[in-house]
Amino acid sequence: MEGKDEDVRVGANRFRERQPIGTAAQTLDVKDYTEPPPAPLLFEPKELSSWSFYRAGIAEFVATFLFLYITVLTVMGVAKSSSKCSTVGIQGIAWAFGGMIFALVYCTAGISGGHINPAVTFGLFLARKLSLTRAVFYIIMQCLGAICGAGVVKGFQKSQYEMVGGGANMLSKGYSKGDGLGAEIVGTFILVYTVFSATDAKRNARDSHVPILAPLPIGFAVFLVHLATIPITGTGINPARSLGAAIIYNKDQAWDDHWIFWVGPFIGAALAASYHQIVIRAIPFKSK
Repeated sequence: MEGKDEDVRVGANRFRERQPIGTAAQTLDVKDYTEPPPAPLLFEPKELSSWSFYRAGIAEFVATFLFLYITVLTVMGVAKSSSKCSTVGIQGIAWAFGGMIFALVYCTAGISGGHINPAVTFGLFLARKLSLTRAVFYIIMQCLGAICGAGVVKGFQKSQYEMVGGGANMLSKGYSKGDGLGAEIVGTFILVYTVFSATDAKRNARDSHVPILAPLPIGFAVFLVHLATIPITGTGINPARSLGAAIIYNKDQAWDDHWIFWVGPFIGAALAASYHQIVIRAIPFKSK
């Protein structure tokens, strides 16, 4: 039983696999990788004097604005039609959300990281990928962009906007608040976990996985989650999207269960960040 105490102390990291597994099995040429230092956990005033900080915030605003503009128009087109066969239907709505995320993440990833979602920003903040200063700024700009995007749609289609619900997220009949909250938690977990996996620098440096455009799996995850949860909540998984539509529509039914579309995504993002950092990356543990 010699060494038992040490095995218990260091856990599963005590021994390496005898044979490489997964994508690591494709090559024995392991590249060096250095974990970047964590972002400041508290307020970082130096960022406020950097133009790149404000440029990133503007990029988040514009991306969320365009995201709401296209997706709300798509939802309205489906809702106002008397025959679902004459519209793109639920599948088209899901493609609109997923496709726009794919395009917008591709456009803004090099500037702001392409979050376009307070839940994604929150998850990355918990993983120390960005500072509190930047996280708060991003969330504010995302929410403002969402409000403006929905507002522009209402501006030139006011009567139709009011009639079809303005794309606001609402809990569907037949589902409880717990059902809606669970759907938002799991849906956001899938999205944020995909974001972490698709943008993981360590995978790129250490593994020989097939190179893939990061926005593609992120957009596809959004598409699949919408297919599953549109019948339940209309699919939020993005507090800014839910807030923007709710503020511009501004009817009681849009606010009745609005808390679900903040609490659920934030819980899902926190779980995804914890799972990726602790289980997948094993960052709190030291390998020997």
